[in-house]
Amino acid sequence: MRTRLKNATETIGTPENPEALRLAVKRLDMAASKRVIHPRQAARKKSRLMKKINAAK
Repeated sequence: MRTRLKNATETIGTPENPEALRLAVKRLDMAASKRVIHPRQAARKKSRLMKKINAAK
């Protein structure tokens, strides 16, 4: 999960970013559905990731 988030933040502004973002969100959702992390924590991490990506545009 942390690796996917790190890959998504490192690829901001590159052509690989949409795919890395999709995989990071998928991994967060899977972790939340299996209760590895709390669903609100997953939502918070997704929100912060989207804010970083949109700020870089």
